[in-house]
Amino acid sequence: MKILFVCTGNICRSPLAEGILRSKLLSKNIEAEVDSAGLENFHIGDPPDERAIITARKRGIDITKHRGRLFDTSDFERFDKIYFMDSFHQITLSGMARDENDLNKLEYLMNVVEPGKNIPVQDPWYDGINAFEMVFDQLNKACDRIADRIRR
Repeated sequence: MKILFVCTGNICRSPLAEGILRSKLLSKNIEAEVDSAGLENFHIGDPPDERAIITARKRGIDITKHRGRLFDTSDFERFDKIYFMDSFHQITLSGMARDENDLNKLEYLMNVVEPGKNIPVQDPWYDGINAFEMVFDQLNKACDRIADRIRR
């Protein structure tokens, strides 16, 4: 199974989700590929936001090696499932999809916790460390479900 998480700049939400899921898969001895990407090019090559690094580190997850990258249409071929964070991502990714197969790979991340509700993962970029803590908790719940899905 190959999983991709997508957010806006690939320095806050998606690298956190990538790090969380990698950690869960490693602890459960589950083989899968996990990556993340952004839809805007202003953070290509950048490390995660310092607040994301601190939040992950407090829970034993190291995301410091991550570097922001831009989503590419070839990611539709490379990944089995592409999880996005909010309606902007849904609209953008749906517009980039080449066919129905690409569209079927797309899913709101929080739908793995509350199916069909399309609950967004709010962008913590504009807020303090507490927002990153709340986002981490949301992502952690979703990644628990994804790890369980992969194991089955």
